[in-house]
Amino acid sequence: MALQLVIGNKNYSSWSMRPWVLMAQLGIPFDERKLRFDFGAPDAVFHQQVGAVSPAGRVPVLVDEGFAVWDSLAIVEYLHERYPERGIWPADPKARARARCLCAEMHAGFSALRSHCPMNIEAHLPEVGERLWREQEAVRRDVARIESMWAEALAASGGPYLFGAFSAVDAFYAPVCMRLRGYALPVSGTTRGCVDRIAAAPGVARWIADALQEHDWVAEDEPYRQRPAKP
Repeated sequence: MALQLVIGNKNYSSWSMRPWVLMAQLGIPFDERKLRFDFGAPDAVFHQQVGAVSPAGRVPVLVDEGFAVWDSLAIVEYLHERYPERGIWPADPKARARARCLCAEMHAGFSALRSHCPMNIEAHLPEVGERLWREQEAVRRDVARIESMWAEALAASGGPYLFGAFSAVDAFYAPVCMRLRGYALPVSGTTRGCVDRIAAAPGVARWIADALQEHDWVAEDEPYRQRPAKP
């Protein structure tokens, strides 16, 4: 029986994106179950459906024959133990430890970038990005830290991805790439090149293409735009 990955809207769900693109990129077979974000009353359909598989009530959730893993970093570790040959983490112990450090920092940090620049793959918001860059010092600090980590990793590995071959750390930072592109935040050429390579990875490109085909509108995930008028 194939693994099942329960996710939210691809246009908005940055946490869902991480395990999905990792599994797609590395050829780990799974069935997708997408739940439309519906953040209404506690008894909304989304809450009912995700609550049936996860006590945390959030996506993503990996389901393996009824066994649920509901944290994105825990999902990555579970996949690594089940598919150790797929290159989920770098083979070198020190590189693997450093990659885990970068994922853990993404998992717990960069709150300013995440809150001010919510992932919205379909949107192009350079004016918003310019204003945020000017007004939000915390966003500038987050981006500077990301650029520093990426530059160090790329210098050590030689690329093309952060630790050479595509791994969990690239999947974890794929939503950051979407934010840097969508809000047109000013970054170095090294960072821009890394963004472009991660975005072009087949697994990531598939997620982006799916997101662009959703044509859905979730008001809670659209702080900078108004619902388009119906024709």
